[in-house]
Amino acid sequence: MPLDKFVLILVIVIAAAGATVWIGTLVAASTQMPLGWLAIVPVVLVVTILWRVIADRLSNREDDHYDRIEK
Repeated sequence: MPLDKFVLILVIVIAAAGATVWIGTLVAASTQMPLGWLAIVPVVLVVTILWRVIADRLSNREDDHYDRIEK
C-alpha cells in the first residue's frame, strides 16, 4: 500500500472520530435549544466538502502517475 493512501486512511479515521463526537454534541445541544437544528447545517457543508475532496483524490489519474515510477 502506498504511503499516501495509508496516511489518507489515517486522516479519514481520525476525522471521522472527531466528526462523530462533534455531530453528537450538536444533536444533543439542538434538542435543548429552539431552532438548534440549524447548527447541523455546518455539519452538512463540511461532510459535503470532505466527500468531494476524497472522491477527487481517489479518482484523479494524474496523482497515480507517480505511483508507477520506480524508486
